Amino acid sequence: MSVTLAQASTIVDATLKKARELKQMPQTVVVLDAGGHVVCAKREDGSGIIRFEIAVGKAYGALGMGWGARTMMERAAQNPNFLTAIVAASGGRMVPNPGGVLIRDNSSNGIVGAVGISGDTGDNDEIIAVAGIEAAGLKADPGGAKK
Repeated sequence: MSVTLAQASTIVDATLKKARELKQMPQTVVVLDAGGHVVCAKREDGSGIIRFEIAVGKAYGALGMGWGARTMMERAAQNPNFLTAIVAASGGRMVPNPGGVLIRDNSSNGIVGAVGISGDTGDNDEIIAVAGIEAAGLKADPGGAKK
């Protein structure tokens, strides 16, 4: 099972709506399916030109490791060599910073995709990712001890 285009569109639009409500910096939002393919993406006016790649890297890392990007950041603090190794193993495609949130199916709890957001602080990116996922009726898994 994988996130649908309809669900991904809802996630992106709800995420950006929440960003505006919170007066965040211009955001870029990417939704990947369970296989790591882009399903939907939007970049707000004024969002930096590398924000898409960062957002994809956050989501890709979450999918690749099977945990939200917050867990990756926490583990990096404990074992930076491991983080360096997995970033290298991914060809540099992983971005270990909050804002990469797994999307889980409510009934099976299986991973159906991931959201990556870049534009504000990692904590703020994560807040709006969770709001977008929940708006689509799915379960957000940002990872981390606060989970």
